[in-house]
Amino acid sequence: MTAPSAPPDSGIAWHLRKILDISERISRAYRARKYRTWAKAVGRGPEAHAENARGFILIQIDALSYVHFLKAQELGYTPFLSSLMQRGEAKLARWRCGQPTSTPAVQAGILYGENYDIPAFRWYEKERRASVVCKSPVFMAEVQRRISEGHPGILLGGSSYVNMFDGDAALSLLTLGSSGRHRVFENMRGVGFLMLLALSPYRVVMILARAIWEYLEDLWERLRGLLYPSLRRRYAQPSPILRIATDVVFREVQTFAAILDVYRGVPSIYTNFNSYDDVAHHYGADSRKAFRALRGIDKQIQRIDRVRRLWTRRKYDLYVLSDHGMTPSLPFKHLYGQTPGEWIKENLREPVSLDEMAAGEDLAAVRMNVLLDELKGLEERLGPRQRIPLIRMRRFLRNRVPPIVDRSDWDLTRRSDIVVRNSGSAAHIYFNVAPRRLKLSEITLIYPELLQGLLEHPGVGMIVAREEEYTVALGKRGRALITDGSVETEGENPLRLADEPDIAATQIDYLASFPHSGDLIVFGGWCRPGVLVSFEDQISTHGGLGGPQDYPFLIHPSGLSAPADAITNSRQLYPFFADQYLASKEA
Repeated sequence: MTAPSAPPDSGIAWHLRKILDISERISRAYRARKYRTWAKAVGRGPEAHAENARGFILIQIDALSYVHFLKAQELGYTPFLSSLMQRGEAKLARWRCGQPTSTPAVQAGILYGENYDIPAFRWYEKERRASVVCKSPVFMAEVQRRISEGHPGILLGGSSYVNMFDGDAALSLLTLGSSGRHRVFENMRGVGFLMLLALSPYRVVMILARAIWEYLEDLWERLRGLLYPSLRRRYAQPSPILRIATDVVFREVQTFAAILDVYRGVPSIYTNFNSYDDVAHHYGADSRKAFRALRGIDKQIQRIDRVRRLWTRRKYDLYVLSDHGMTPSLPFKHLYGQTPGEWIKENLREPVSLDEMAAGEDLAAVRMNVLLDELKGLEERLGPRQRIPLIRMRRFLRNRVPPIVDRSDWDLTRRSDIVVRNSGSAAHIYFNVAPRRLKLSEITLIYPELLQGLLEHPGVGMIVAREEEYTVALGKRGRALITDGSVETEGENPLRLADEPDIAATQIDYLASFPHSGDLIVFGGWCRPGVLVSFEDQISTHGGLGGPQDYPFLIHPSGLSAPADAITNSRQLYPFFADQYLASKEA
């Protein structure tokens, strides 16, 4: 019996496979040489024993809620991330970030498993009369030292880019809590990091093209506002220079850094893309402009993933998540003509000294100031001729970037002082009657008309305070007493401000237990269905309670079961990463 003859095209298929195999080897050799050149230029060679343990890449899309991710996916703004799930390589899950819904608290929980006493993005510390804003490298380093005691960071030996805390990373860039406070460029052979531009003319052209496009688009919108007053925006708009820095420059630099780390085989990489957050605050969480920023992030993630697949010195698991979401909002001042602090001062009917803070400090501006400091460090390492372009660049940026104003040494000594710290849809109110935190009964005694006036205000959804061992949540038509996980309600439950009142009760009780939470914590209410009141000048907000801001998303490898559904605070993500990856580093 004769053997069956081979298909007539088998020879062609064999040759095609060989050609593809050779092409793949040439491509890998080219990329290896390119990455080796980059690593040598910045003084960071491959990690020793990179093949011994599996690593992870954690990419954060700041402030993108689960529901807005689904909408962006449906509209085609996340083609790469969608393809991961369509191919069955990754799964999408919703999780709960806990209170407060702000980046510092959530990142602290993920990186260290501890976010105690981070009550908001802005808060006040009575005992030392210090205003804390999570944009100051000095304060963030102090917070990091406190929360990291006894909690090894999940980035031990890895890299942190554009984050609040470094998670014990060996290398960090534009990370505010990085304890070393060294200039990264100096630590990486000075101008070597700028080889990113020199070695890739295409990248230079793309950065310039994107920057010019963003600037012209911003100019066109402002011109339309002048020509057609009905189209003029009523809310704050980000500076075009800062938006270009966030959307174009920072995004490109952190992508390059992550790609280089994959080549080097570092054990862990955490990078935070925050352009969506910056745009969504001012244009809306589901606006075309915000989703376009998201599409740009999707492309950067695809670039990182492509290198993850091609260069296998170390096997990496890819995670993409958000730290919190955003809820559509309208500003308190736009709705009622006053800020919360101005309303309090007017309605107390007695002379008070008010200190109110809401925004006024742009996080992009903070990172630009850090970058300017890096450029200054480079100038000191170059010769007189070589430093001229950097000096001109730094001066150009310095004239367009507001400096960091440190208010931590302001002395508020009068007993009648009232301090208001607004963070999105939450406001922390402090009374300097005493250097300790006041009980609800004491506030009622000292300011008898204030509490009722706040509760009756249409922009207020809920007020939280402490009374002995209880957390008290007050609403317009009822109250809730929370202690040891149990909730007793009278009248209408004020925790109905949230989608899941029972879970919100535990979160609010935890927030109210912080030593530096406000004497009163005020949450913005629903001004219309689906739209919260924000105490900042924002049309999409977070920091408080209610709506999509409470529900970020997590994309994880299909083979790993992340406990997303059971999570009610970001601290509960820490054991998952510690067990999967940190244990192997410490072994």
